[in-house]
Amino acid sequence: MNNSVTNTARLVGAGLRALLVLTLVTGVLYPLVVTGIAQGLFPDKANGSEIKADGKVVGSSLIGQAYHLPLKKGQETPAPDLKWFQGRPQNGLGTNSVNTRYQLILSGATNRSGDNEQLIPWVKDARAAVVKDNSTGTYRVKPSQVPADAVTSSGSGLDPNISPQYAGLQVHRVAERNGLPVAEVRKLVDEHTEGRTLGFMGEPRVNVLGLNVALEELVAKN
Repeated sequence: MNNSVTNTARLVGAGLRALLVLTLVTGVLYPLVVTGIAQGLFPDKANGSEIKADGKVVGSSLIGQAYHLPLKKGQETPAPDLKWFQGRPQNGLGTNSVNTRYQLILSGATNRSGDNEQLIPWVKDARAAVVKDNSTGTYRVKPSQVPADAVTSSGSGLDPNISPQYAGLQVHRVAERNGLPVAEVRKLVDEHTEGRTLGFMGEPRVNVLGLNVALEELVAKN
């Protein structure tokens, strides 16, 4: 019996030692090494790809945000604040008011399926709204100019980017609403247009939050 108790104690002791070693290696040392490497080689990505304005973090380049006017009485969804560049549709998504300057939106797919009978009317209505919102006294948007990302949301509803075509479509409206020359706003879009990743993956894109932060800085200078 004494040998049995001794063997059991040894096994328990070995198990505890193994647990402590594995906890130290996988729970402390490994995370510290990975974190150190990430901070040393990719500090921006490791910290959430933050975007700052006036020295303060206003969001991440990885997460789309809404640019809406305050919700009025009787409205189910807020109207877009047309002095800003608008991202992809976020139909039906709720809002998170933790960040009161650039409100984050909740994630969720809101597109209809291809066989949904509401899909075509929904897209047509969205296209008509894009044409109306972005047409100015001196510039008329044609329905044929409206790209797909202007009338459909992404799978998560949090796509931070829009196509250069959609950003360009908004230039005249943004310039007029902010009292800026069209050429300056167009240059801003060009400066924030990113090409395909590694030259062949994905599509050219414009980060809406980064573009709007730059727009705010441009307005302050004028």
